[in-house]
Amino acid sequence: MERDADALEIVVDDADALEIVVDPARRSGRTLLAGGVEQSYVDLDDSRYLHFEYVRRIAAAIDLAAPPGRPLAALHLGGGALTLPRWLAATRPGSPQRVVERDPAVVELVGRELPPVPPEVTVTIGDARDAVTAAPAGAYDVVVADVYRGARMPAHVAAAEFAAQVARVLRPDGLYLVNLTDLPPLAHTRAQVATLRAVFADVCLVADRRMLRGRRYGNVVLAAAPAPQRVPARRLAARVAADPLPGAVLHAATLDAFTAGARPVVDADRG
Repeated sequence: MERDADALEIVVDDADALEIVVDPARRSGRTLLAGGVEQSYVDLDDSRYLHFEYVRRIAAAIDLAAPPGRPLAALHLGGGALTLPRWLAATRPGSPQRVVERDPAVVELVGRELPPVPPEVTVTIGDARDAVTAAPAGAYDVVVADVYRGARMPAHVAAAEFAAQVARVLRPDGLYLVNLTDLPPLAHTRAQVATLRAVFADVCLVADRRMLRGRRYGNVVLAAAPAPQRVPARRLAARVAADPLPGAVLHAATLDAFTAGARPVVDADRG
């Protein structure tokens, strides 16, 4: 089969074909696709450039979590093209980071075709829950979860027991950030908010206003912290409102209303 000159492809099977393609609107941009679906975006010339709005929302929460430039110990569950590890290394040099990616084909393609990450970033192949369970207590300032199989978040990383393990490996002022995908009526998001609230003292939600009004499918970012009032919700709301694709933040009473009636997900729900 002939390949597009602007695409580098590795085929796992027809549904999981991985390729890195050039962004025609930004020649330094590269998009990782899995089965034709966008997974990650990296700018070869500027690691600070974040193409997808949900990634900018995660980055904004991290940016507001500590003084500018201070290194942060980070655990990334799900690697993709390593967009956030590259960004964190550029904005907070010296940050020790561990990336856990379950798919060796992704690690191989990204390692071969995209620029290397700094030496303080280590990439391992493994399961997200196993990695968190094996990590020492209080090891990280930030944990980012972007774990999917196809279009679904695996059940074993959606349960309160997993969230409790994340809370254990965070430092007292640490922050847990989760990328979700959902569609109206956002039942999965409501359940995940309830799950995090069963474990963490402070939780907020960031999403496109149209999603919150039940008008579209898309990404939702959850931010959670072991310490009360640790999530920078007010400053985060101002930051995401000024984004080219503005978002809204639900926190405290507005999150109470959004989550009313939802119950936490637990391991027993997996059957």
